[in-house]
Amino acid sequence: MVKLRAGVIGVGHLGQHHARLYASSPNSILVGVVDHDHGRASVIAEQYGGRVFGDLRDLLKQVDVVTIAVPTSGHYPLAKTCLQAGKHVLIEKPIAVLPMEAQELVELGKHNGCTVQVGHSERFNPIMPLMRPYIRETMLFECHRLGSYNERGVDVDVVLDLMIHDLDLLLSCNPGPIEDVRAVGVSVLSSTNDVANVRIQFQGGCVANLTASRISPKAMRQWRLFQSDGCVSIDFHSRQGLIGRRLAEHDLKPMVAVEEIRAGDGEPLKLQLESFLHAIRTKSRPVVSGEDGAAALELAHRVLSAMNVFEQQKI
Repeated sequence: MVKLRAGVIGVGHLGQHHARLYASSPNSILVGVVDHDHGRASVIAEQYGGRVFGDLRDLLKQVDVVTIAVPTSGHYPLAKTCLQAGKHVLIEKPIAVLPMEAQELVELGKHNGCTVQVGHSERFNPIMPLMRPYIRETMLFECHRLGSYNERGVDVDVVLDLMIHDLDLLLSCNPGPIEDVRAVGVSVLSSTNDVANVRIQFQGGCVANLTASRISPKAMRQWRLFQSDGCVSIDFHSRQGLIGRRLAEHDLKPMVAVEEIRAGDGEPLKLQLESFLHAIRTKSRPVVSGEDGAAALELAHRVLSAMNVFEQQKI
């Protein structure tokens, strides 16, 4: 089987790992990297193989697939250039800054026969596929994603930086059409919101409460789901899950049986990249398609609009 030739645009915090995984995968070979910091690019190329390309157009002439791991503001123009060149693209989340940009990338991918996958890596957290069978007819989602301050992501609002992981996961649970979105955001250390709280009401009666923060002293990535027959708890950091099931009454007292599930040590980014390469080879829909990325971004902007409404009401 011929290996797919891969390139990475942006080899910072995340991009370096894409380079590592392309170089170590049995299904790909790392051809080269591009980064505005030539010294950084040289270090990564020397460590994992491949060349440093000073011009993106030169890299695109020699690869089949590309990962885009630059700051969010660069996703759209770079992805557009790669798709126009007929390359399959894995774009780190979010797919773009604006929904109209995301839709253009999706259509461009379809037109040129290119696979577009978005890097919502939490979908590939080993605990998630183990817990999905227990997520059914959820009436209440409680989602918390908290982290410490890092200047790496502050070019966008915390909704696009962190909460979008949970927005994507939420939509992947098929809660139905959205009826109402209410949100509030607080800027503390950056020029955009660093903390956000959102309430999403779905037409079927389901409600999702989401909180995201990038100024918290303690990290947290947890979900709690409440259903008519029990509850589900997911800790994405420890990769543990709890399933609470309502049992028949015993001595007129309600009883709940609790089952604990632990996931393995699989690296989500590696699972994501291998899934991307598989989708290309089989010409199948990626686990997190461009359409999925666009849907998460559209919902994120509904959240941002709701924040603006809240702010205007305070005036």
